[in-house]
Amino acid sequence: MDILIESTKGFEKDLDRLSHDEKAVVAETINAYADFFSTQKANAFRKLHRLTLDVDLNGYESSLYTLRVSKGLRIILSVDEDPIFDQVIFTLFRVVSLADIAMTYQAIAKSLYQEIAHQEIVRHSQETIQAS
Repeated sequence: MDILIESTKGFEKDLDRLSHDEKAVVAETINAYADFFSTQKANAFRKLHRLTLDVDLNGYESSLYTLRVSKGLRIILSVDEDPIFDQVIFTLFRVVSLADIAMTYQAIAKSLYQEIAHQEIVRHSQETIQAS
């Protein structure tokens, strides 16, 4: 299984703001997690944390997680498995302080899942009209 790591502009900007030592720890954490995932996939998800979402996913499961870098630093990423190409894609969205994690996580989730949330609103509106 191949592991593909992609980063967003937001992640790159966050990384640029970190000290040299923090950048090194972030890179080390990502590489260690990718290695761990490729050898122990079942246990790898235990190292990730999923926050409660303010977005209704209409029964879908989010692929958005946080990964601990240090006591006060977290990476927000998605983990998407592609069985057709036998690969896993890690998309690195942001690297933020623990104090900013909840707000940033929710903003990313709203952006990622706006289409699903919109479909749920439309479906609910149609059900309300039909019930009238």
